Amino acid sequence: MSLRQFEYALAVAEEGSVTAAAERLRVAQPSVSQQIRGLERELGVELFARTPTGLVPTVVGRAFLREAEVAVTASRRARATARAGADELVGELVVSVQMGFGTRQLPGALRALRRRYPRVEVTVFEEPSSAELERLCRRGVLDLALMAACERSPADAHHLGEEEFVVVLGPGHRQLEAEQVELRELEGEPWVRFDRDSALDGVLTNVLRDSDRAPATGARVSQTATAVRWAAHGLGVTLVPASAVPEGHDHLARPVFPVVSQPVLAVLRPGAGPAETALLEFLRKESWSDSASFSPVS
Repeated sequence: MSLRQFEYALAVAEEGSVTAAAERLRVAQPSVSQQIRGLERELGVELFARTPTGLVPTVVGRAFLREAEVAVTASRRARATARAGADELVGELVVSVQMGFGTRQLPGALRALRRRYPRVEVTVFEEPSSAELERLCRRGVLDLALMAACERSPADAHHLGEEEFVVVLGPGHRQLEAEQVELRELEGEPWVRFDRDSALDGVLTNVLRDSDRAPATGARVSQTATAVRWAAHGLGVTLVPASAVPEGHDHLARPVFPVVSQPVLAVLRPGAGPAETALLEFLRKESWSDSASFSPVS
């Protein structure tokens, strides 16, 4: 088996046909077909089912492709590191962030990384589910992740600070006069909540666990910025990380009492390269406690 065969198989799975995969890879179609047949013969299994709508990975094929993706990603990282000088690093950096974390801190760190390694391409995506984020870390797909908890070795997880949570209220809300808001004062209010399997909805559920009633749901959303804007339109109150409050909505946000916070861990992949290490360095220089900036307007 070769990495080229892995790359061909992944392209076929993504495109759904040998022809489209060959066009994307800029190779002849018979070459792709030959490599896939050779791979299937060597493995002794059928990786793709031929259907009227195209090639679809079999159950065994899907399992194989997951591992092939990890191998191809590792190979690309190794090639990029080997070809690059210390000041001319090239390649791709894949970063995932637990939803709401690092919204204010990450741009500055990425800007500094770009200055140091201008040829490194960075892909960043938010992941609402902490369980899925942990799974992606274990698979080795991510170069760096920002998350609240990590089941892996402490050597891989670096504590950056605390992400404090704030409550966002609607205009004219009686609690806007307070410097801090006790969550019990919001009992009975509708909440703008997040998807049921998201880490953020878990935070709200946990902090209100001692309440006599579960938080009333006014609406559910998938993004922190949407939750803040809906709260600002009076659709309910919401609880979000302080750094996730969009500019222009600070006057509606208040720290909560007792304090609600989560640790922010930067989790590096094993054998992290210079780009990941540099990004961690820049993230350490950012401030991770923003809730003090939210106070009543005099």
